[in-house]
Amino acid sequence: MAAVVSRGRGRRTINEINMVPFIDVMLVLLIIFMVTAPLIAPSVIDLPSVGKAAKQPDQVVQIIIGKDESLQLKIKDQASPLALKEIARAVKQAQGSIPNTAVIISADKNVKYESVVRVMDTLQRAGVARVGLSVQLVN
Repeated sequence: MAAVVSRGRGRRTINEINMVPFIDVMLVLLIIFMVTAPLIAPSVIDLPSVGKAAKQPDQVVQIIIGKDESLQLKIKDQASPLALKEIARAVKQAQGSIPNTAVIISADKNVKYESVVRVMDTLQRAGVARVGLSVQLVN
């Protein structure tokens, strides 16, 4: 509420805010925080620990999807063209008796995502456990 002051001719209101109550409240809050801060026990945060990485695959089978959605199976630097229907059988045959085999899908950046998902779905239905996507950073 504005105070009214009479000077000479008439009454005028004072448009200034009284800061004293505000400062008093802030000082009381400061004292409360200073007293309670040492009493608060520091909490222990359980951060996730970094474990050892999974065992490296014994063999890597790479499926390459070209710009024209053609498929190639690459095993140990030997690439052979394949059709979508033959992928599951070829991967299973490449895995053979090696249980720790990873399958990596590499696709051109212009290939539709639907084609990549179709290959992943085919491998999943065939029971291939370790399927990953190849990511290459371009500078």
